Amino acid sequence: MAASFHSILLCSLFLFLISFSDAVKPKEMLLAVTKDAKTLQYVTSIKTRTPLVSVDLVVNLGGQYIWADCDSGYVSSTYHPVPCGSNRCKLAKGGSCTGCNGPRRPGCTNNTCGVVAENYPLVDSVLAAGLGEDVVAVPSTDGSNPGHLAFMRRFPITCGATFLLQGLAKGAKGMLGLARTETALHKQITSSFKIAHKFALCMPSSTTAMGVMFFGNGPYAFLPNHVDLSKSLMYTPLLINPVSTAPVYTQGEPSDEYFIGVKSIKIDGTAIPMKTSLLSFDKDGYGGTKISTMTNYTTLETSIYKALIHAFSTKAASMKIKRVASVAPFGDCFSSKNIASTRVGPAVPTIDLALQSEAVFWRIFGANSMVSVKDGVLCLGFVDGGKRPRTSIVIGGYQLEDNLLQFDLVSSKLGFSSSLLFSQTNCGNFNFTSNV
Repeated sequence: MAASFHSILLCSLFLFLISFSDAVKPKEMLLAVTKDAKTLQYVTSIKTRTPLVSVDLVVNLGGQYIWADCDSGYVSSTYHPVPCGSNRCKLAKGGSCTGCNGPRRPGCTNNTCGVVAENYPLVDSVLAAGLGEDVVAVPSTDGSNPGHLAFMRRFPITCGATFLLQGLAKGAKGMLGLARTETALHKQITSSFKIAHKFALCMPSSTTAMGVMFFGNGPYAFLPNHVDLSKSLMYTPLLINPVSTAPVYTQGEPSDEYFIGVKSIKIDGTAIPMKTSLLSFDKDGYGGTKISTMTNYTTLETSIYKALIHAFSTKAASMKIKRVASVAPFGDCFSSKNIASTRVGPAVPTIDLALQSEAVFWRIFGANSMVSVKDGVLCLGFVDGGKRPRTSIVIGGYQLEDNLLQFDLVSSKLGFSSSLLFSQTNCGNFNFTSNV
């Protein structure tokens, strides 16, 4: 009888633990994002290793992995290398094995899955690195506040080297990749916790505010009114460049970065003249429009850039806005004397990225088009990308700030808000006060 009671008790306890686990299973996750004043890069912090420590990483939307500097101070009792030839290695598209002659430590192990750590274009070289696994903990959320930490026990982390930190924000120990790969943070989170394969970025415009990344379907609620911004997005298809844009890739491999189909660019509703073939991919994968968190300001192929600044300057002149000497890296600058201020920034001509139909466009207002470079001078925040760039239009970080972008990898589409300033909020208005 006692044994039977004991068995029943253990069974009940087991069922309780399962029920408890299901009850606390996160439906959405988040990370805070800050803007570095010197590099203008976006930085997040993850909790990782055993014992847990916070590691600052630069957010790279096109990065394939999370990589961290293992040369200095990587200490963890839960780190272990991924063996070459293993299923985990194949999932990460690992290549040949890596080895090491020194004492065994993270970043120095034999028979380890070889992958690539890179900091392109800041460091014009790549590192054949070893893939490992370790604990990573990310805060859960109800969409309005952060909650409990949720743990992933076997998270893939690439061991980078100290020299790859060149050009990164002060204090950053690596990069957080968000590309369309099995090893990217969003894929690991959504697979681990069985939540919708979507993530959203809301980059802060201020170096004193905290923006946010969400992982999951939403809600994405911001102060002051806790309105769920996931309900008011416009959508455009995410396109796949058939030729990889990574620094190292295999022949025939498509790009894992994020592209959208811009059909034209309009200034105050009027399309600028351009060679429209530049907006599509050619047979070598050149052309198109991608989104990047590692490009500070949107870059345009030279002929598109010249058409844009001509049309913008002409329209600005009609508004009595005086053009002044350019300030590098910008080619189109203006006196702020006759430019009024509005809720969405300086009152200048709007720039529309026209997408799949007349009704779908990403509107760029003054807050995301004009950069204050010195007292009394505002410059158009677009840069000449050269005569034959790999990608014709690269939408950079400045144009992303205070815009909510949802990358829906279930339906392969991008949801975008345009400026949140119109909704009387911004990316620095998420409530990071814990609700637990």
